[in-house]
Amino acid sequence: MTQTRHFLTDLDLSPEELHRVLNLAAWMKQRPYAVKALAGPQTAAVIFDKTSTRTRFSFSAGIAALGGHAEVINPGDSQLGHKESIADTAGVLERMVSLIIWRTYAQSNLEEMAAHSRVPVINSLTDDYHPCQLLADLLTLRERLGTLAGKSLAYLGDAANNMANSYLLAGVNAGMDVRIAGPEGHLPQERIIREASARAAVTGGQVTVTTDPDTALDGADVVATDTWISMGQEEQKEARMQIFGDYQVNAAALRKASDAALVLHCLPAYRGAEITADVIDGPQSVVWDEAENRLHAQKALMAWLLVESGLADEQTIRLVREGEQG
Repeated sequence: MTQTRHFLTDLDLSPEELHRVLNLAAWMKQRPYAVKALAGPQTAAVIFDKTSTRTRFSFSAGIAALGGHAEVINPGDSQLGHKESIADTAGVLERMVSLIIWRTYAQSNLEEMAAHSRVPVINSLTDDYHPCQLLADLLTLRERLGTLAGKSLAYLGDAANNMANSYLLAGVNAGMDVRIAGPEGHLPQERIIREASARAAVTGGQVTVTTDPDTALDGADVVATDTWISMGQEEQKEARMQIFGDYQVNAAALRKASDAALVLHCLPAYRGAEITADVIDGPQSVVWDEAENRLHAQKALMAWLLVESGLADEQTIRLVREGEQG
């Protein structure tokens, strides 16, 4: 019996599988309605415990393009986590839907859902990781840079958040030189660094974690950042503006990177805080391609997980196998 595949962290794809999924995403981007992995229409549960723009629209549009129906569940719309356990909810949903996509707080929620589900569970964001965003980022970089292995990426700012974790893990999984810079007390946990270092040893990637933004930026091919004020941190705004002030992505920072360095931001962005308007709206910014590629990368991921889990028809299997070869 085929084992159900889930996507809960960036390392749930092997380096070779990551390459295949990115190939498939690029192939499907050129053939947006060719793969009907959710024809029926089959239903995908898209659960939101946190507000969203790009995640909501990219998954809803992607599920529709795959021939399916997105059942969007907002906070308070179901018994999940209140009157019904995660395990029991999984037991119900797996009999009614083909995919479970969840944007939530604790990573343990996703892990419990996946442990009790026979259909793929996808992490659309937790406090620890944002792996779907990184698929989009890597797709965007591959479009612009051609290859990922050996390219250097500098991330500046809150280096203890989910985006820093995912940049570190997904970047080295693709064989990149990943440099994470943030102030003391706001750096990745040791377990994340260990996991990234172990994967880097396999792929030839490199891991640098530093408090010095100049070390991270030195000749970097890519410069990335994220909001300094995540959901639930609004009352800390003034303090966090002071803490992260030296890690702003601005024109001076870009001059320390390579001349053609690409700029990433997963959005929403606060111009004048983690990034300046002239940079995010400037010629080196690829944030709009990055946002669009959430759609293409997630469509590929959903189709690929269904095939790998033994839940796809023969036509979908054939098309996915063709697409993942590039």
